[in-house]
Amino acid sequence: MLDSLGRPARLRYLSGSYQVLAPGDFVTCAVTGRRIPLPALRYWSHEFQEAYADAVVATNRFAEMQAKGRI
Repeated sequence: MLDSLGRPARLRYLSGSYQVLAPGDFVTCAVTGRRIPLPALRYWSHEFQEAYADAVVATNRFAEMQAKGRI
């Protein structure tokens, strides 16, 4: 259950991988606020240092940032 995930991790998002800065059990989606267990983390942006809950959220965030001229 997501409520029992433990403590948040701090990550540095790289292109294709991430570095654990502070160990933990989950990260929080930058868009939805959902907790993402580290083993389930598949989508993030190294440019914005954000994690995303799924591909749809990541794609929408990319489009949003593109429309704002940030990429």
